[in-house]
Amino acid sequence: MSTLILSVFIIYTILILLIAHFSSRKSDNDTFFTGNRKSPWFVVAYGMIGASLSGVTFMSVPGNVYSGQFTYFGIVIGYIIGYAVIAFLLLPLYYKLNLTSIYTYLEMRFGKKSEKTGAMFFIISRLVGSALRMYLVVFVLYEFVFRAWGIPFWVPALIFIVFILIYTFNGGIKTVVWTDTLQTTFLLLAAVITVVCILKRLDISIPELLAASSDNGLTKIFETDPNHNKFWLKQILSGAFITIVMTGLDQDMMQKSLTCKTLRDAQKNVMTSSLLFIFVNIIFLCLGAALIYYAQQTGYQLPVNESGVVVNDKIFPSIAFSFSKFTSVVFVLGLVAAGYSSADGTLTALTTTTCYNFLNFNSRNDLSESQKTKVRKYIHIGFAMLYLLVIIAFRPFHNQSLIDKVFEIAGYTYGPLLGLFSFGLIVKNRIPNDKFVPYIAIMSPILSYLLNIYSKQLFNGYQFGFEILIVNGLLTFMALLAVSKRQKCLNND
Repeated sequence: MSTLILSVFIIYTILILLIAHFSSRKSDNDTFFTGNRKSPWFVVAYGMIGASLSGVTFMSVPGNVYSGQFTYFGIVIGYIIGYAVIAFLLLPLYYKLNLTSIYTYLEMRFGKKSEKTGAMFFIISRLVGSALRMYLVVFVLYEFVFRAWGIPFWVPALIFIVFILIYTFNGGIKTVVWTDTLQTTFLLLAAVITVVCILKRLDISIPELLAASSDNGLTKIFETDPNHNKFWLKQILSGAFITIVMTGLDQDMMQKSLTCKTLRDAQKNVMTSSLLFIFVNIIFLCLGAALIYYAQQTGYQLPVNESGVVVNDKIFPSIAFSFSKFTSVVFVLGLVAAGYSSADGTLTALTTTTCYNFLNFNSRNDLSESQKTKVRKYIHIGFAMLYLLVIIAFRPFHNQSLIDKVFEIAGYTYGPLLGLFSFGLIVKNRIPNDKFVPYIAIMSPILSYLLNIYSKQLFNGYQFGFEILIVNGLLTFMALLAVSKRQKCLNND
């Protein structure tokens, strides 16, 4: 079995490398950073599904049905609101200013320190968040394949990072746009095929599965207790703001959209992605229901930790590997696709942000194109190494559903970005003192964390969920307002 799985991994990787080879021919720095702004919008839209899903959705969303029912769908509803904001508010701004890195806007609006603060918070957010997504993929392959061979955890992590580094090294974002279409296809196929196999084994239909799951309380979408951290209104608001910050204010996701030929194409890409995203998440929630119903009907023992608590993130892989060789192979294909889509665009975006917001590639005339290429490649390798270190370092801390952990971290790291961009777009006639912005961006997450810790005592039992992101952004916004002064309206707003 392990040999078969390894063979599938190698074949899929070769396919990715072939796509990278053809997409990166005659590439230059413009190809790496902007894809020459020639990407077909429908290709970007389809590929963004895989980039948004990643390994977290692939395993955590189905597994999270065990403890959270279908309440994740409230967040998915919020995604639609967030994508609309991106399409009709943020993208017109980015295209108007002809941005390569979206954090250049902060320099135009506030100053150099604000630009570097925004860029640094993105680097931290994406490096950690995307590494955790990649970690989950490596974790499962290690647990079900490499551990049996006595291979250390860091080896499969290194293999993944090296392959991703190779295929993004020259083509950058242009290669990512095309490889993401393949990743999306295999992610969706893995989910759909697994559901079909379970339905055939149990001899039931989708309506019968959902009816049985409803009887067991698994299909609950809306939590009506306002004090619950998954209260339906909090889920929807959180989904909207998570999308705005983790897509609209995220260089990784926006860099793909900015490769489209025109603003209209980019808007069609984003809105199409939002509609597809609803359908895709329904598939993964149904997959979660099917997995749990299968375990209930067959007596399959769900995986538990040392304390006897079910580990949500292991439910899908454990059943897939025990079901049949076919589902094992299908699962691995989806998992590998999730792993690659978690990291390829991120490495490219981290390199782009560093080159444009810290090394000022857009305005430097003292470096030739060949020198810029050399610097860019060194930076790309450096981030790949950091990526690997984060993946290895997180292993001792994996003790809950990773999708919750990813959103929890995002609530603190993306909050300052939300506050900065919101202030720039809403407050037209004031500008904050640029030198105070880094301190505000550091203090806001700290205060948000303290509010979260003591929320029950301070707010009569209320518990923050993902909406701590909104609080964080609001604290940043108010602090920026406090240190701002009146000025004439800027033309680029």
